[in-house]
Amino acid sequence: MRILFACLAFASTLFGGLVSLKYKDKLHLILGFTAGVLIAVVAFDIFPEIIRLVRVSNLEVTWPMIALISGFLLFHFLEKTLLIHHAHEDTYGTHRHPSVGVLSALAFSAHSFLDGVGIGLGFEVSNSIGILVALAVIAHDFSDGLNTASLMTMHGNQPTRSFWYVVWDAVTPILGAASTLFFALPSNALVLYLGFFAGFLLYIGASEILPEAHSPNPTFAPMFMTTLGVIFIFIVSRII
Repeated sequence: MRILFACLAFASTLFGGLVSLKYKDKLHLILGFTAGVLIAVVAFDIFPEIIRLVRVSNLEVTWPMIALISGFLLFHFLEKTLLIHHAHEDTYGTHRHPSVGVLSALAFSAHSFLDGVGIGLGFEVSNSIGILVALAVIAHDFSDGLNTASLMTMHGNQPTRSFWYVVWDAVTPILGAASTLFFALPSNALVLYLGFFAGFLLYIGASEILPEAHSPNPTFAPMFMTTLGVIFIFIVSRII
């Protein structure tokens, strides 16, 4: 059953990516929505889960916060390392760096793999828990596909290349769910992962996507879409 629900997550991710690629002429609006989604996922999905796991496991809350800062700084360092040879890029006018988009897409794929792991581990507990976890993953994976395609496009990758990274992102939940047939993840490790990924999401949402959504011609439309993205995730998190 876990593989069936992982396949539904595949379809949700792929659909989100196709929406982003099809309407790339509205990319600034999609990016505004994406930024709201990422920030809201941290606030309404990841942080509450961290708090729950900290209480259940009797862990010191400092450790997931250290993981959060580590995720934020690691992606910042990786991004700047990739761009360091472009230190005088303003001399040549505006251009993009596809490698940063690829790095972001691979990070989302790693997260999607762990989404699949979450589905599989949920079914290890019980079918009802597995279904609830799977529904949450399916709801959020639409945004993952949207985010993957948006970031690839934003950084100048060609549509065909962006599409294949979306496909890979869509496949990884199936791989993650299948992998749980062979191992179990302790809650201590899961809470550190969640903190680390929250840092990554906060970095790309606030430092990468939001500025791009408002450039080069700031309007109220991206701000509205950012708010809409926050509201969307808030409602989904309350329903699921």
